[in-house]
Amino acid sequence: MIAQLTGTVARMGGGFIILNVGGIGYKVSTPISTMESLPKDGTAVTLLTHLIVREDDLSLYGFADELDLRVFELVLTVSGVGPKVALALLSNLSAEDLARAIGSEDVRTLTKTPGVGAKTAQRMTLELRDKMSALGFERRVDAIASTGKTRQKDASAALADDVVSALENLGYSRTDANRAAAAALEEKTASGPPPDFTILFRAALNRLTK
Repeated sequence: MIAQLTGTVARMGGGFIILNVGGIGYKVSTPISTMESLPKDGTAVTLLTHLIVREDDLSLYGFADELDLRVFELVLTVSGVGPKVALALLSNLSAEDLARAIGSEDVRTLTKTPGVGAKTAQRMTLELRDKMSALGFERRVDAIASTGKTRQKDASAALADDVVSALENLGYSRTDANRAAAAALEEKTASGPPPDFTILFRAALNRLTK
């Protein structure tokens, strides 16, 4: 699977770019926000990509930011929503605004995007509200970690991920695990450096078993 491409922008079209990677031109569809952020001076860029394979077609979708990619992939899991609609949503709204609209069941904001009717918007909020809310908790973990030194930030984020994985192995959903890990990390780092895995895991588990 092609998960990332680094190259220079050869040209842009309607909703896509041609990315020159080692002399090979990859056609990559992108949201407008990504396209507008790309340099036009031949500077190398890296895009995170999602490959969709069909019987008669291979299509690449590219994003400058990991959150854009994650939101795009979540939207694709909704029945009846394809990549064109997902790209249109991310062209009309930032990834954070789209996640917030879905998490808060803001159907009115979602239907402002062409191709998204009321039924589709309602289905998106029903199927994705918990998953989109979980993204917010994950970003809170990153924000908490970033208040310290870079080394502490990396340690906190990695620690939280380990705790979430351990909780998932016990049968908890990723949404619940993220919430518990974020809350426990916030509590434990309020008065000092990140705790070790055992302390944070027990704190998160206690929140889930109350």
